[in-house]
Amino acid sequence: MALVRVREHVNPLSRHYDRAIEPPDWSQLFPQGDRPLHLDIGCAKGHFALAMGELTPDWNFLGLEIREPLVHQANRWAQERNLDNVRYLPCNANRSIRPLLSSLPAGIVQCVTIQFPDPWFKKRHQKRRVVQPSLVSDLAEFLPVGARVFVQSDIEEVAIEMRDRFSEHPAFSLTHPLPWLEQNPLPVPTEREKSVLDQGLPVYRALFDRVG
Repeated sequence: MALVRVREHVNPLSRHYDRAIEPPDWSQLFPQGDRPLHLDIGCAKGHFALAMGELTPDWNFLGLEIREPLVHQANRWAQERNLDNVRYLPCNANRSIRPLLSSLPAGIVQCVTIQFPDPWFKKRHQKRRVVQPSLVSDLAEFLPVGARVFVQSDIEEVAIEMRDRFSEHPAFSLTHPLPWLEQNPLPVPTEREKSVLDQGLPVYRALFDRVG
C-alpha cells in the first residue's frame, strides 16, 4: 500500500472544515444498500473498515475522515480489493453527521465506532474534540433502538469525556459495569490499538446500546 503524507492534525473549526457536506447518492455508493451499515467516525487511514469489510461481507462500512487525502487513498484500497461494501467520505463529522444520517434509510445504521480520536489536550482546543453533545444528540435521534456505539481511547481523560457524554443522554445505555469494557467487542483492532497494547499500555473502552 502506498502511503499518503498528510497533516497529523487539522482544526475542525477552521473555515475550510467547518461546514457540512452534501449527502451522496447512497445507491451509487453502496450497490447493496439494504445491508446494515457500520459507521466509523474519524477513520484515519481506513484500515479498520477495510478489514471489517473483508471479514463481514454482509455489512456495509462507511468511514468518515476530515483529512481528504486519506479518504481518497482508502477508497482506492477498497476498490483494489473489490470491496463494494466499504466506502469513505471526507467530512467534519460534527457538521455532517446530521445531513448524512437524515438522508439514509431509517434504521440502516446499526453500529457506530469512534476510536482513538484526536485528544486536543489544551483546554482551549477541547471544543475541537469529535464527541461533542451535539454529535451524541444527532446519533440519538437517528440511530434505531438496538444499534450500538463503541468508543475507545488510550487517553483516559478523553475516554471519560466520551463515555460520560453518551451516558448522560437517555437514549444510550452502557452495556457493562463501570468503569471500562475489558476487551474489544469487535474482531478487528485499529492500528493505534495494536500499538498501544504492544507497549503494555491501557486502552479505555465503552460500549453503548441505543435504547427506547
